[in-house]
Amino acid sequence: MQLSKLDKEFDFPTQALKLRAYRQQLLASNVANADTPNYKAVDINFEQELKRIAGKNSGALKLETTSQNHLQASTGNALGAKVQYRTGTEANIDGNTVNLDLERAKLAENAFRYEAMIRNISGQFRGLVTAIRG
Repeated sequence: MQLSKLDKEFDFPTQALKLRAYRQQLLASNVANADTPNYKAVDINFEQELKRIAGKNSGALKLETTSQNHLQASTGNALGAKVQYRTGTEANIDGNTVNLDLERAKLAENAFRYEAMIRNISGQFRGLVTAIRG
């Protein structure tokens, strides 16, 4: 198997893993801002973003420049995931919409799924190593 084919084989799982990690950052940010007045809880629709990534050839966004002198910019959301305000939760008196119980549950579920994805990818690599060794 050529290296480019190997890259293509692991591109989607890698992008999905990055998306899980990004969601974990968002959820952790919600917990960290639980006492911040007027903070609005954010999240991504993971399933929708996963479908979007599956439809792309590459998950990385490229900045289009009009001059060679322009600097390349990097963003915190390199996957282009659409961050949304969480709906369906009531705001506290101070305007904060973070529900700590909900955030902790989502953090735990996302961490569990992240770990499962890591195990799956590791299993694929072990299978490749076994096939190479014969």
